[in-house]
Amino acid sequence: MRLRLRRGRHPAPLDRRRRGPGLRAALHIALGGLILVLTTGAAAPAGLKAFAWLAPGHDPVAALGFQPPECLKPQASQALQVAIGRAAFRSPLILGGQAARAGISCETCHRNGRTNPDFLFPGVSGAAGTADVTSSIFSSHRGNGVDDPRPIPDLGGPKAALKIDQSPDARALEPFIHGLITQEFDGPEPPPAVLEGLAAYVRALDPAACPTGDTPTPLTSASYLADAAMAERTAEFSLYRKDPATALVLLDAARSRLGLLAERYDRSPKLTRRLARSSTDMAAAADRLRAGDIPAAQRILTRWQDDWPQLLLDLKADEPNSLFAPARLSAAPRLPPQAS
Repeated sequence: MRLRLRRGRHPAPLDRRRRGPGLRAALHIALGGLILVLTTGAAAPAGLKAFAWLAPGHDPVAALGFQPPECLKPQASQALQVAIGRAAFRSPLILGGQAARAGISCETCHRNGRTNPDFLFPGVSGAAGTADVTSSIFSSHRGNGVDDPRPIPDLGGPKAALKIDQSPDARALEPFIHGLITQEFDGPEPPPAVLEGLAAYVRALDPAACPTGDTPTPLTSASYLADAAMAERTAEFSLYRKDPATALVLLDAARSRLGLLAERYDRSPKLTRRLARSSTDMAAAADRLRAGDIPAAQRILTRWQDDWPQLLLDLKADEPNSLFAPARLSAAPRLPPQAS
């Protein structure tokens, strides 16, 4: 199965003894700007919540303005599963618990499915690019009381270097990811199609698909909005397959991308209000799904599809004034002010 957006509509897709004021501040700051945007439609404070886990001294432009190439090589028969997994991989709500409240997703540590040498989260990391996956900060199940951060692996690197056998026949990856979500991060039980999709996405990350030179590419409004649009479109495919539980996860994934966009447009209140309305529309569609009114949800999503091409043009036009612009990103505060 091939997944395509409608023609013309694609933009070109804590160990407890270490818990202290630094961690509480980081979590509070990480949430403040996004909550302000998505609940009131007001402009976000200057800065990005990702600054909360950017290692001191690391270049914010290189770390938050660029991303490594995504070494993705899905089989045609796995297109839908990979699309579901790719969107879920980028959604903090998949992880749940403290991670979701801080805005951390799988992609936070594995940028574009790779690694993240700039990641340093208070109480979880040792050196930059490491994380303690048995930390009590994120897990009430697996916290072992030992400070033992490890390097974050590159999921797009050689499969032999990874500790889990990813071959489909082994069926080791699905229970590993399930344990990571529900035990390591105290997340909710994922719908079966989401778990299968995450495994399909990770399996489709292949070093053979990495471009020569491994040159990072700029992060843009188009890339974030494409992710939101693809998540929304994949939600529609899930509804066609009579799987509203997966569709709800995908709508949350789309909303998280819209939230990241709103952060970047901190000097553009009209655009942040439009992004907030887009997020509210998706939330309304999700409410209709929960009520069992799928046709009403589909009508809302169709209106969103009609609106987003113009939204993309307006976002691109104002991008030089946003935190996508290297000059602004370089001068931005390391952490945004706390929301009142």
